[in-house]
Amino acid sequence: MTEPLLVERADHVETWTVNLPDQRNPISSAEVIEAFVENARRVQGDLDTRCIVLTGAGSAFSAGGNVNDMREKAGMFAGSPYELRNGYRGGIQRIPLAMNDLEVPVVAAVNGPAVGAGCDLAVMADLRIASTKAWFAESFVQLGIIPGDGGAWLLSHAIGPQRAAQMALTGDRVDAKTAVEWGLVADVVEPDELLPTAVALAKRIAKNPPHATRMAKRLLKESRTSDLREVLELSATMQALAHHTADHDEAMTAFVEKRPGDFSGR
Repeated sequence: MTEPLLVERADHVETWTVNLPDQRNPISSAEVIEAFVENARRVQGDLDTRCIVLTGAGSAFSAGGNVNDMREKAGMFAGSPYELRNGYRGGIQRIPLAMNDLEVPVVAAVNGPAVGAGCDLAVMADLRIASTKAWFAESFVQLGIIPGDGGAWLLSHAIGPQRAAQMALTGDRVDAKTAVEWGLVADVVEPDELLPTAVALAKRIAKNPPHATRMAKRLLKESRTSDLREVLELSATMQALAHHTADHDEAMTAFVEKRPGDFSGR
């Protein structure tokens, strides 16, 4: 059986590849959902995993939901309205929740079209690098449905309410050049440079003490829904913990000695 999510590791960086290229990498099946949830849970408990690169096999990043299943009202799209509601909650919505709880930084290497839930999957990453062949579409409305996997929230926080509304209400494609102008991606590179660029960025993150990067990511996420006082209070608590880590001591020593730090996650 084909692994729906390939996981490869080099040093402290894992590469996750949605591996259904013949179907353009949909993420709505139970197998893909479970793979994301289980791997997010696994690396959350592994301080040796310090950054993740997320990409798609073949020419697409992800087509999102399986349109054939949608048309036939099969799979997660089968059943009564009540069953569908519970299917979303117990199915594809587990991916954004798992990715939101994951404190390991994620870099999306968007190699091709990122459509519907595939667009939302890219936005679940902390940083996005796009190939010149990539494009994005929050295309649910064109199929007479809405973003069922949290896309309205994700896009609004990523690119602001106006741009998010433009994408969600038209369903139009956003090419890579426009995506970088809107802040949807951090950079656009040629296809053969995509993975090396994303991995290089991941390595720059992974060279830092893992507790610090995880707490910094959590603060950035909390700032989306918290006011300044709440973030300051959480920052004070996390900073107190950071000051008492062995990695902080090593970082200070390495800084004084003008050498790279050797961090253990303690």
